[in-house]
Amino acid sequence: MNRRENLKLLLTGSLATGFIWSGCSPETKDIPHEPEIGDWGSYGRTPEEMKINELLMSQTFFTEEEMKKLDILVDIIIPADDSSGSATDAGVPDFIEFMMKDIPAYQTPMRGGLLWLDHKADEMYGEKFLDISEAQRIAIIDLIAYPDKAAPEVANGVRFFNLLRNLTATGFFTSEEGFKDLGYVGNRPNAWDGVPEEVLAKHGLENDPKYKDVYLDVSTRGTIAQWDDEGNLIA
Repeated sequence: MNRRENLKLLLTGSLATGFIWSGCSPETKDIPHEPEIGDWGSYGRTPEEMKINELLMSQTFFTEEEMKKLDILVDIIIPADDSSGSATDAGVPDFIEFMMKDIPAYQTPMRGGLLWLDHKADEMYGEKFLDISEAQRIAIIDLIAYPDKAAPEVANGVRFFNLLRNLTATGFFTSEEGFKDLGYVGNRPNAWDGVPEEVLAKHGLENDPKYKDVYLDVSTRGTIAQWDDEGNLIA
């Protein structure tokens, strides 16, 4: 099972957990609001929430160099494959940028972790993280990507990567790209064509041949049934 499959199993089993990063609080208030259906940035949000979002979107947390690191890291966590694009294709770096401002407590661990990567790269290879090769980057990530195997001296790196991995998975699997990767299609109308013949047979029953082609015709499912005075189905 590859890294992406592991993430999908985790996310499908505990997707609700990921939404704790949305900034919601159990202390809700009844605030009247009028969502603007055409604007997904404001749909379903109160005026106060929209003002906060506008403020956060007007700010920038990551530096250009940090964003370059982030692009590399999230694609290491969720690379593109045959079924979908990568984390950067899904806009995960922008999601993480927003979360840094929405939950300021993430800022120090995230910035510190990105700086830790530079220190580790310099220690191991004499260069910054952005300047080393892909294989060398993976070698550093392997030191902190598996908490149960990680050495005590890289504990800070492990905590950073746990945060980054959680944010990456949440950002990806709550995006359109991630939904496609999961095969999630949402609520869709189905076409019921009656109880299967084999199930009816087990109970000694069968569909009435006289009406089978009438009440099991899915093409007429939007038609209102008509009955005669004796209770017989006409159409």
